[in-house]
Amino acid sequence: MRKIHRSSFLYILVSSVWLLLSSCSHSYRVDESLLVLQRGQLQLTLTAYQDDTFEVLIHSIDQQPFPSFAKKEQIESQPLVVVEQDHQSITLLNGVLKAKVYFDDWRVEYFRGKEKLTTQIGFSVKERQRGFKFSLSEKEQILGGGQRILGMDRRGHRMPLYNRAHYGYTTESNQMYYSLPAVMSSKKYVIGFDNSASGVLDIGKAEPNTLEFESVGGRASYLMTAQETYPKLIESFTQVVGRQPLPARWTLGNFASRFGYRSQQQVLETVEKFNQESIPVDAIILDLFWFGKDIKGHLGNLSWERDNFPEPEKMIATLSAQGIKTIVITEPFILSSSKRWQEAVDHQLCATDAAGQPLRFDFYFGNTCVIDVFNQKAIDWFSGIYNELTEQGIAGQWGDLGEPEVHPDNAIHQLSEYGIHARGDEVHNVFGHQWAKLVYQQQREKRPNTRPMIMMRSGFLGTQRYGIIPWTGDVDRSWGGLQSQVELSLQMGVLGLAYTHSDLGGFAGGETFDPELYIRWLQYGVFQPVFRPHAQDHIPPEPVFHDRETIRRAREAINLRYQLTPYVYSMAIENSLTGLPLMRPLFFDTSASFNRKDSYFWGESMLIHPIARPGVKKERIELPSGVWFDFFKGERFDGTNTLDYQTSIESIPVFIKAGSFVPMVAPFQRMQDYSTEQLQVHFYADESVSRSSYRWYHDDGMGVDNLAKDRFETTDFTFSSSDQQWLFSIERELRASEGLPKTRQLTLVLHNVQAAPAKVMLDGQLQTTSVYQKAQRTLTIKVPQQQTKHQLTIQFLK
Repeated sequence: MRKIHRSSFLYILVSSVWLLLSSCSHSYRVDESLLVLQRGQLQLTLTAYQDDTFEVLIHSIDQQPFPSFAKKEQIESQPLVVVEQDHQSITLLNGVLKAKVYFDDWRVEYFRGKEKLTTQIGFSVKERQRGFKFSLSEKEQILGGGQRILGMDRRGHRMPLYNRAHYGYTTESNQMYYSLPAVMSSKKYVIGFDNSASGVLDIGKAEPNTLEFESVGGRASYLMTAQETYPKLIESFTQVVGRQPLPARWTLGNFASRFGYRSQQQVLETVEKFNQESIPVDAIILDLFWFGKDIKGHLGNLSWERDNFPEPEKMIATLSAQGIKTIVITEPFILSSSKRWQEAVDHQLCATDAAGQPLRFDFYFGNTCVIDVFNQKAIDWFSGIYNELTEQGIAGQWGDLGEPEVHPDNAIHQLSEYGIHARGDEVHNVFGHQWAKLVYQQQREKRPNTRPMIMMRSGFLGTQRYGIIPWTGDVDRSWGGLQSQVELSLQMGVLGLAYTHSDLGGFAGGETFDPELYIRWLQYGVFQPVFRPHAQDHIPPEPVFHDRETIRRAREAINLRYQLTPYVYSMAIENSLTGLPLMRPLFFDTSASFNRKDSYFWGESMLIHPIARPGVKKERIELPSGVWFDFFKGERFDGTNTLDYQTSIESIPVFIKAGSFVPMVAPFQRMQDYSTEQLQVHFYADESVSRSSYRWYHDDGMGVDNLAKDRFETTDFTFSSSDQQWLFSIERELRASEGLPKTRQLTLVLHNVQAAPAKVMLDGQLQTTSVYQKAQRTLTIKVPQQQTKHQLTIQFLK
């Protein structure tokens, strides 16, 4: 990428602004939802969005501002509230966030209540220079920048803002597949730089107390959001940049995937192995051999290689009849050696050189051009390719190399939607974003009643609104590769990309099979957003091709993943409603360190601690405040203590917070067979928790607009205790009936029950079928859900 030198990056700072602009005429006005300042040829516009977000845009009044890619398309501004105003400044309020804008130098101070959060202290809007500077307080911690392996607190780092492949990474990386020009502060604010160009994010590296965004062009704009808690902060920010459309439930199941299946017969034989081993599987992913016999020379063919896949439609139908979805890879390159090269030239599909000719260049796979996914001609052509695949029965699309992996800075892209053109380095970081948008719109148009499934390796702020499921790229098949995964997913999830996941087992390299590494990675995968083993095939990534002990342990892990579907899918619905990620940092709990990446919350009830080193017999684990229970052993632990936890290869440490409800079902083989008619809900009691609650979400798993049209159900579980009596309330709100059980057999399993109850009353009637197991300290109670509300009272002897 183009290197940006600080000596060449001109900032308009407090002193220089005064000298430059004090002699110019200036003016300002406040409309209902925006503040406009003008001085000479420059204009600053401050707009209020949703609650708690301001956008600042600076541009020359004689030029059209570069388009915003971060903000969702349909977004309404909010009325501004003028708090105070004098000849020097104006203070505006939006929700809890205040902005004080100074007229002389265009500094902007941000406050939440009386607490000062940060100040925009400088900006640049020169021809090839865009950027902003912000102040940082002394002890402030900052995460952000997207996929990096630098530690959770990124303060003290200077990071390229340029999406770039990092093949075979392990425990360190400053530049990867999916950068994000955004930060989240320990002071509970987010700043997102709405700029698509090649740039740099400096978090106190060049200047210790300064945050700096720089780029070579594009839009000079940022979004500032503040809130009182981290979950509310994420909810407010994703209101502006967009949230993940609810994925189809089958995407939460197990995938068969490798680089790659080389024939139709191999695909069918692999699925049959899963069937023979009784290991659940819901999808199979075909890498680039579906359109070419070799790795090199075929990108851009994008049609079935009929010698090895003679009847793809029949293969897809055969798999579909077994409840298994087929996904294929596509790339944004058309090689000059491919079958479609002349088609690409004739239809003007490629990014061009300055003379308007297809810009050709060489990279690993051959001589090529890159498809101009911003150009309407290329959009229509690429959509036609996806239409053909959809008609053949392909259930999901996998977009690879979408950084793009090779992208000349001087490539010219036609941004048809905006009537402008741009250099490659001006739109590099939104290439994957635009590609995802193209596929999402094609899928919605072609299959309006089906939720899109779109895997993409790269994108931008807000790309989740196009249904993107990102992964962490070509990780090394090593313990170092596994150790980096929690950090990568957490950093992405808090800024909206909640389905970021890893190739389970590792992708790149590895000379021999390491069963311990493989199982530990799969055990972690149970508690990551997408369960997808994937690797180079000299060591099979699928569990069914390994030894009996590995198969047994993998089966147990995958079965557990499926048993937890009610819990995981409820989190998916919650993410689409609120933006809250599935994997959550421990600093969501105020007692936990901002920099922790060895453990994380899986939803609101679980804490996960992956085992990421070989031969571990005892693991030191720090639990947050509260009381926690070992999910597998039932043992009780007090939080804020460091445990010397005895590990086993059978499982990784998983803890349940006291007072939590965890819904589960019996094992099953396909998501199409998933049912909640028999639902088991585990509750973890402790004398330290006298009140708790949990909302469980559920729908038919398929309807596209279920959330928007209120076609889902919620069940609220509440618990309270007093004077040797426990009271449970179970209240179901069934907003829709289609695809949902009218009645449900609910089994409530209470853990840590110290003695058998004296009396159990269900809706005022004595309940005589409850079972108390003294050794396990569990009480099991059947609750037939035949009405919307049930009350359960449990009395113990004093």
